[in-house]
Amino acid sequence: MAPDQTTICFVGDLVGSAGRRTLLSLMPAIRERFEPTFFVVNAENVAGGLGITPKIADELFAAGVDVITLGNHSYRRAEILPYLDTHEAILRPANYLRSQPGHGSCIVEKDGVKLGVINLSGNLFLDAAQPAFQEADRTVEELTKAGADQILVDMHGEATSEKVALGWYLDGRVSAVVGTHTHVPTADARVLPGGTAYITDAGMTGARGGVIGVKREQAIGSLVSRMRTPFEPSDDDPWLNGVVIRCEAVRTATAIEQLLIPAGGDEVGDQ
Repeated sequence: MAPDQTTICFVGDLVGSAGRRTLLSLMPAIRERFEPTFFVVNAENVAGGLGITPKIADELFAAGVDVITLGNHSYRRAEILPYLDTHEAILRPANYLRSQPGHGSCIVEKDGVKLGVINLSGNLFLDAAQPAFQEADRTVEELTKAGADQILVDMHGEATSEKVALGWYLDGRVSAVVGTHTHVPTADARVLPGGTAYITDAGMTGARGGVIGVKREQAIGSLVSRMRTPFEPSDDDPWLNGVVIRCEAVRTATAIEQLLIPAGGDEVGDQ
């Protein structure tokens, strides 16, 4: 495969076992339909709705996920901390402190194509230690010098303005900037003028019948009572949300297509 002919499937935040099961059940149909070169998945909510465990990460990699990105719940599970240091293809935000466990970027290679992936955390409303834009500059330059044919950035952020701004800031330097964290897919998927595919939020792979993935009665009860309530992930009406990005030049996208697929997968072939 030519390094400039690449298809990347990015799947938005996996929430709980419903999100994990939905991804694993739909991956074969997505592979058949879109023939992605790489699968990248944000899985920071996959373990009971908060964080990820080594066992779940191993299961995702064994199923064919090439890179796992995380976010503000990267360190929620203590058992994942050593795993983050020893496994290259699972990322926590690059703009965390260097002294914190894990790393924020990697390069994976398949069929002669090198994909660089960067995980960033927004600074607005989230507690990342370093500025995201300056860290993006540093890491994009590092991956470019290392020979990445394509570069995908997962911007895990609360503020839509910050994610939109990063897309414009990196336009022409990376293949794609994909937003995560808010769990609701946005309607602004497009290729920016410089050739960077962009979407403010890829959405959530989990229970659409809940409230951003948790049991709706718990979320509603908390909002009504104004009391802190333990949340559990919902299993009601799971969907897969994500994007497929096609690249036909080095570090340049030509198309981005949203994936909004109910568990069961009958609609995968109809998109």
